[in-house]
Amino acid sequence: MKSLDIQSVVQYVAENIGSFHQQRLVRLETLKLKDILKKKNPYLFKAKNCLTPETIVRSCADAFVSSNEETIFGDWLEGLAIFINKQVYGGWKSGILGIDLEFDKDSTRYIVTIKSGPNWANSSQVRKMLDCFSTAKKILHTSRSKITVVAVNGCCYGRDDTPYKKADYYKYCGQRFWEFISGNPELYLDIIEPLGYRAKEKNDTFWELYSAKITCFTRIFDKDFTLKDGRIDWKKLVKFNSGIPTSRDS
Repeated sequence: MKSLDIQSVVQYVAENIGSFHQQRLVRLETLKLKDILKKKNPYLFKAKNCLTPETIVRSCADAFVSSNEETIFGDWLEGLAIFINKQVYGGWKSGILGIDLEFDKDSTRYIVTIKSGPNWANSSQVRKMLDCFSTAKKILHTSRSKITVVAVNGCCYGRDDTPYKKADYYKYCGQRFWEFISGNPELYLDIIEPLGYRAKEKNDTFWELYSAKITCFTRIFDKDFTLKDGRIDWKKLVKFNSGIPTSRDS
């Protein structure tokens, strides 16, 4: 085990955080109104008394942005966690399906699947994770029969005060996770400041594009899903979202 050089983490963030912002922009640039309208519940819009195209467009766009950012940043944090663990324990990106990180500590091989927060899974997703843990253990025991393997679900933020789970794995969240991969109990605090590197500049660019998208999408919605008197054509919107496709739709 080596001591973590926090300056190397600061440098890593400065050199790589731009990829997160760039992916946000690329996803937003390629976004199409009809793609997000197909994924939202039109009945909910009606029940909430959404009366203007912009209200519906902004609701769809905001939901997309939130979900998209969680996914992109979760992947980015996974890369940061692997980088940090490599500096301290010599860990590596696992080649086993469903496992993100492997490293050795105190004669134990840790297999880690990394998620953003603690509430990432439903019961079927947990079962899938447990299947991946089971398969990984079999693979590692085959290659090194005497190795002790411990499975961990690591979550980059949040809390779970019962780390050991009955299914024979650990769930480390927030401070516990960052300390687990680095040996540094203060790391979860140390990494927050570097993440703001050039954040205002990058976010100004993003929100400028976002505003342009809202304007463009509102015009399209107004053309395609409103009546002549300006009211929303709910039947046309519901038919687009939920109707059985015809040959004219293909």
